[in-house]
Amino acid sequence: MLHVLFYTKDDCSLCDDAYALLKMLQREYSFTIEEINIHTDDQLLEKYQLLIPVLKVNDKELTCEQMSLDEMESAIVQALS
Repeated sequence: MLHVLFYTKDDCSLCDDAYALLKMLQREYSFTIEEINIHTDDQLLEKYQLLIPVLKVNDKELTCEQMSLDEMESAIVQALS
């Protein structure tokens, strides 16, 4: 099964919106979501602080600027095929 990493932080409305899109996609495609709060790891905080939310599907990363339903679905479909 496909395992998707979702980098997030507390009190982030963009993160909430992206997570809702992920849950919507999960109804159509089989994958698990692992939420990772970047404030729990200094390296993640440094790497992703200005990019949150970040979706990692296999080796592909989508940052907040790329986070759309179409981009998310495309990354998931590509990883599943």
